[in-house]
Amino acid sequence: MLLLNWKIYKVARNKLLKFADNNQTVKVIQAGKPIYNSIKGNWRKLQFKNNNPVILEIACGRGEYTIGFARLFADRNFVGIDLKGSRLWAGAKIADKENLRNAAFLRTQMHMLEDFFEENEVDEIWIIHPDPRPKKSDTRRRLTSPRYMEIYKRIIKQGGWIHLKTDSTSLYEYSLEVLMDRLDIHGLLHTDNLDQSTYLSDHYGIKTRYELMFRVEGENIKYLKFQFQ
Repeated sequence: MLLLNWKIYKVARNKLLKFADNNQTVKVIQAGKPIYNSIKGNWRKLQFKNNNPVILEIACGRGEYTIGFARLFADRNFVGIDLKGSRLWAGAKIADKENLRNAAFLRTQMHMLEDFFEENEVDEIWIIHPDPRPKKSDTRRRLTSPRYMEIYKRIIKQGGWIHLKTDSTSLYEYSLEVLMDRLDIHGLLHTDNLDQSTYLSDHYGIKTRYELMFRVEGENIKYLKFQFQ
């Protein structure tokens, strides 16, 4: 019992230390910071201080794509978005250490995106290995459900690409069904085996921690991208 209590204490203490770091760094935008309530429509002006494109990684976890892209494309701005502060901490620490001025993280729930981004403020969206929400009762919470599609459509610029990368066959097939039922989708491209497709180069070799686990288990990585007309 004492050993279990000690482990619980260490986990709680580590989280508190990470939350304290998040409060100090300008890389994390979260409740309690002045910029949290004024960032909508002002990402380029207030956070990045440039006029470069703004690209989102939705439900980013540790932000492997946000960090990976920020390293590669200094002329673009990347925002990783997640609710878990301890996950954002990992990406923010790397961004601080490497002085990646074009990387930032927003702590919020995904259905609140319109509280932080104006219409047409976003240039591109990446949804990387999201929770597939396999239960039918969770359909509305899937990040490619019609509910979220409407949110993305409002915040992204016309012609901006939206990407989904997943190990989940059920989420991949569900997402294709959602997209094919819509009349406002353009340029839909997809594959159920990213490694054997011509779209692999879109990812620049970036892999998330979860993806590496899925690959060890022999799962094919699925990928699709599309635009709104």
